[in-house]
Amino acid sequence: MDGQLLKDIFPILLKASGITIELTVISVVLGSLIGIIIALLKLSKNKVIWAIASFYTWIIRGTPMLLQLFFFYYGLPFLGLELKPMTAAIIGLSLNSGAYMAEIIRGGILAVDKGQFEACKALGFSYSQTMTRVILPQTIKVVIPPVGNEFITMLKDTSLVSTIAMVELMRSAQQIYSANFRPMEPFFIAACIYLALTTIFTAAFALWEKKLSKY
Repeated sequence: MDGQLLKDIFPILLKASGITIELTVISVVLGSLIGIIIALLKLSKNKVIWAIASFYTWIIRGTPMLLQLFFFYYGLPFLGLELKPMTAAIIGLSLNSGAYMAEIIRGGILAVDKGQFEACKALGFSYSQTMTRVILPQTIKVVIPPVGNEFITMLKDTSLVSTIAMVELMRSAQQIYSANFRPMEPFFIAACIYLALTTIFTAAFALWEKKLSKY
């Protein structure tokens, strides 16, 4: 490997990794909000509401993320709506994350003892009060491991947005390769950065889980 080339491209890829982290955090946060809403809708006794929520998770989980990103960036312009790469990436990743988060959160809610619901009902709590004050706080501890896995998966899947001209870590590595025709250095450094990021965030979620388990 060329030491000078490594010295030149490392800052570029490190800066691009910031975009990767930003995309991941935004997508998982928005996905979590979407997931909570969809999870609650899927627990509804109203069959129409349940069907709509189930259709959303079915179509998102049943199609490739790459295809979804293509739809928002390349497909919507044919319908008169043109999105910037960043906007299309956030929408595509968030909606994809939301479908998986919905199943994670729904499973977490179902894991809470049914007696908690009955106790809240006896105390006169409304459905929203029961969820926000009692059920969802307990659900957090249950869902931390799968949420951590979803975060790590999303961190790696952000590489797919390079296909819609979004300049993040993978796209930057591709651009450096196109300029130098030397794939080893940029892709090797990109792989090391991805590995470092996944290791750091995996450890962070493990510490968070351990801390909450004390309570």
